[in-house]
Amino acid sequence: MPSVAAIAIVLRAKYNRAMLKAISFLLALTAAAFAQDSAKDAAQVWNLEKAYWEYVKTNDLEKYRALWYEDFLGWPYVSSAPNTSKGVKLQSYSIEQLAIRVTGYIAINDYRIKADWATSKTAEVRTDALRITHTWIRTHGTWQILGGMSAPVNADGK
Repeated sequence: MPSVAAIAIVLRAKYNRAMLKAISFLLALTAAAFAQDSAKDAAQVWNLEKAYWEYVKTNDLEKYRALWYEDFLGWPYVSSAPNTSKGVKLQSYSIEQLAIRVTGYIAINDYRIKADWATSKTAEVRTDALRITHTWIRTHGTWQILGGMSAPVNADGK
């Protein structure tokens, strides 16, 4: 007849296996839920990024600035310091998403854009081909741009 200690060891091993299976199952469900939320957040941020450029094009400063976090910090490649870009208007653009990562309440979005700008004083058009990184923060139930930086594309347009 088996001893009480031997029975306890067997029962504990069965209990541990059952608990490990349950924990593994719960972790898999949690990971799947986070992946779905992350994909949903990434799509939402990308749509806001596209809206950002539409607001620039239509010169809708109220909507454009509403996408900026109150302590936004950005540095466009064309400036040695932040500027206002007064006197230029976006005529057209094309945008290519390269990567987006969402972790909790922070999203980092990398993309390329080709933008045609016109000055209000002359008919001169300037074309910029840029790599842009925007860092977004989820705040007050929405996403806002926390910071950004741009650089010209390389000789291959990448």
